[in-house]
Amino acid sequence: MSVESIQAGKQLPNIRPEIVNYERRPSKPKQTELWTLLAIVAFCFAVFLVAPMLLVIIRSFTTASGSATLSNYAAVLSRPEFLRSITNSLAVSATSALVAVLLAFLLAYTINCTNVPAGFKKAVGLLAQLPMLLPTITYGFAIIYSFGKQGLITRLFGHQLFDIYGFNGLLMGYVIYTLPTCFLLINNSFQFVDKKFIIVSHIMGDKPLTTFLNTVLRPLIGTMAVAFIQSFFLAFTDYGIPTSVGGEYDVLAMTLFNQMLGSIPNFNRGAVIAVFMLIPSIISIILMTVLERFAIRYKQISQVDLPKGPRRDWLCGIASVVVLVCTLSVFAVILLIPFVTEWPFNVAPTFSHIANMFTDSELTQVFTNSLYVAVMTAIVGCLFAYAAGLVTSRSKLPNWAKRSVDAISAIINTVPGMVLGIAFLFAFSGSSLQNTFWILIIANIIHYFATPYQMIKDSLSKMNAGWETTAKLMGDNWIKTIVRVVTPNAWPTILQVFGYYFVNAMVTISAVVFLTGARTQVITTKISALQHIAKFDDVFVLSLLILVTNLVVKGVIAFATRDRSAERARARAASRVTVRTPQVAAARSTVTADSRLTAAAQAAHNGTPDFPLPTTGNRKARNAFTAGLSAVLTVLLVGFGFGATATASTNGQVVIYTNADDEAVVAFQHALDENGFKNQYIIQSFGTSELGGKMLAEGKALEADMLTMSSYYVDSAQDRNHMFADLTDVHSKLLGTSENSKAPAYRSPTTAQEGAIIVNTTALKEAGVPEPKSFKDLADPQYKGLISVPDMEGSSTGWLMIQAIADAYGTGDEGKQILTSIYRNAGPHLEQSGSGPLKAVRSGEVAIGFGLRHQAVADKKKGLPIDYVDPEEGNYSLTESVAVLDKGAKTNPKAQKMAGVIIDKGRAELLKTYPTPLYQGEKAPANASKRSKTFPKPLTVDLLQEHQDFSSECKRRAEN
Repeated sequence: MSVESIQAGKQLPNIRPEIVNYERRPSKPKQTELWTLLAIVAFCFAVFLVAPMLLVIIRSFTTASGSATLSNYAAVLSRPEFLRSITNSLAVSATSALVAVLLAFLLAYTINCTNVPAGFKKAVGLLAQLPMLLPTITYGFAIIYSFGKQGLITRLFGHQLFDIYGFNGLLMGYVIYTLPTCFLLINNSFQFVDKKFIIVSHIMGDKPLTTFLNTVLRPLIGTMAVAFIQSFFLAFTDYGIPTSVGGEYDVLAMTLFNQMLGSIPNFNRGAVIAVFMLIPSIISIILMTVLERFAIRYKQISQVDLPKGPRRDWLCGIASVVVLVCTLSVFAVILLIPFVTEWPFNVAPTFSHIANMFTDSELTQVFTNSLYVAVMTAIVGCLFAYAAGLVTSRSKLPNWAKRSVDAISAIINTVPGMVLGIAFLFAFSGSSLQNTFWILIIANIIHYFATPYQMIKDSLSKMNAGWETTAKLMGDNWIKTIVRVVTPNAWPTILQVFGYYFVNAMVTISAVVFLTGARTQVITTKISALQHIAKFDDVFVLSLLILVTNLVVKGVIAFATRDRSAERARARAASRVTVRTPQVAAARSTVTADSRLTAAAQAAHNGTPDFPLPTTGNRKARNAFTAGLSAVLTVLLVGFGFGATATASTNGQVVIYTNADDEAVVAFQHALDENGFKNQYIIQSFGTSELGGKMLAEGKALEADMLTMSSYYVDSAQDRNHMFADLTDVHSKLLGTSENSKAPAYRSPTTAQEGAIIVNTTALKEAGVPEPKSFKDLADPQYKGLISVPDMEGSSTGWLMIQAIADAYGTGDEGKQILTSIYRNAGPHLEQSGSGPLKAVRSGEVAIGFGLRHQAVADKKKGLPIDYVDPEEGNYSLTESVAVLDKGAKTNPKAQKMAGVIIDKGRAELLKTYPTPLYQGEKAPANASKRSKTFPKPLTVDLLQEHQDFSSECKRRAEN
């Protein structure tokens, strides 16, 4: 039957007029639905990306007092390490992105263009995505515990294969981190490459290289370039890997980290660095626009058997195995450490680590929270990315509209998660979103939008462009066409996007760490807190839990898409039509408009649908039931996301934020429970930097009613935000020491954290050097490469060592010479975290470190080959204090009483772990240091800045 006869209406009188006259009505489509989608997408980006980031940009031009200035830019640009960090970041990010794209292409090519066994292909596809199932915060640990001096792989080979710090470690970590993203993008695009052209090229007698370039590489060149850009920015903005293995190789993300979360948080200067990190987005936007012209769209995807090539298959198969083994071997240690007593000192098998974590009720709640956030992120994220993809790939909207979405996607790639978290903190503090699950969900959707959007866009753009037109000619509206035609063909990609969002929501840390509250903690923020208190075994246990969860989800998705491949192939190859009514056929296969109209008309004329159709009544009832159930589930899920934080306020519980170690938290709990406050409080732990950032940014809007925190942080927050009330129920009197006696009325010290030299006795013996007795000893060249110390720019723990050197030797030539030599001896083991040196000492990377004394005491008590030395210059200490937030009429009256109980009743137990007397009547226990000292001056930001400048000068000298 011809199209002309259909137009004439001679043989099919039941064809509707809009079909008969479709060529006589060439009016421009209104595309109302697509304009609506564009408006929704634009609104979401305006509220949840543009507005928060504008606040960050404004911060870069303002001082602490709020006045406009360029001084922040001048201060940042004047630092020589800033320029060096930019060049280093560009070099390592570009190199890692290039390697990741090449390796991802190899894996995707093996799956899609070779005849290796189907089971092997599935294994490659799943294993290639395995690294993304783990949080990047554990990547550095995994590299150290695998390839470090006492690492698993190092032990297997008998010697260390290469230096893991600096460029080498970053390159390895970034490639492993970005490989799954590159693979997903390239592999997804491979599915829409018509392989019949490979056959045609072979028949035409083309050389193998020509066939490869024209039929495989050419259609994918745009996607590979996009994968490179996304990989580059993932590496460019990551700070988790440099924290562990960056060493002396400064990168921009660490510079930003030190400004935002260092010992002196400076959001304004951090905003300057964030602005510089946004500049490359301009280049990426231009590149994305140029790459659009390289996109190839096939009207029909042919499923054909590839030509035989045994040599090709063997080479690609072996190369893929090598890539996967090299990539995944890093994570073997994660499967080992949770099941040994204490790596690397005692490798006896045990299940105690696993048992201890699963008996913790807090972990159960945190894990449940993570699942909810991940599922909702995946569901809403899929809908959002799909809507954006339809706007840019399946519409005839103006180019400026499409390019705007592409530009936003490119910009998101360049926004570090840490900056996005801070921006959300600025924008939504005090709003109804604060401390809800939904602020975490929205942050995840925005943060990870670029890759899902690109996956869906690639999928939609490679489908037949005439489907919507055909369906409209046949009487279907746009929504039905999307639901019945486009979505089924995009379903495998949508499921992959679901998995991508779910997995990343489970492993993310950088954005959400600032946004979680007492009721909305997720598992990665728990890992961050454990890292700060040096519980590295527990970090690996939780990482393993995340890995298992993500593996289950990815397995379910693989199962769900397994049986759809054949159906998808038939849909692409065949011209069968699924009939919707006896008169009109639905557009469901990849054929041209004329053939579809002919097939539809013939089916309508014969009155023989392809399969039995449900009656109209049954279909309406089913649709009504589905709609009602979906509405109920939506209300419940949305309500849970907003309502989880209301419990504490409604039942009168006091919310306590703390950066304290587990020993201190247990002491707080004992004191409160034994004095009538059991079940009347919630204690939520944070890392010092994260809690400090929340205090300074949120002020009185902080969820907590009470907190315990490093004293100088509390003082800084009070100076900036005037957020604490004077304590009324603390009756203990402070000792007359210079620091403690001057504690202001709004805080009382809970503990004193002393510093000490920590040694690994086994590693020290193997190195054949004597045990150091002082900081001056650490400057001896014989300790080069054997010590690890914290950088006070990134950690306040380093301040304790700087203070000891400054007091004993001054900040002149002698003091500078000693500190410079210590930094030179530390080399790549100058850590940004206060727990970093202890981690290096425990893992055997170094023999000597500087850290918190009580942590070394605990390790020695557990029987580990860890000891501590009280340095001759003295054990200086930093106090942590309790403070109550002043929320006016909303202040919880129990908070003042609990603060009094923690000090008056809890100090006796705290003194056992932190043996520095703070209050009158306290006596130093037997394990107290013999050289305890306090700062001679009040701890102010000015003093901290003075010592930080002293440290920075010595670091520059050590590098020259």
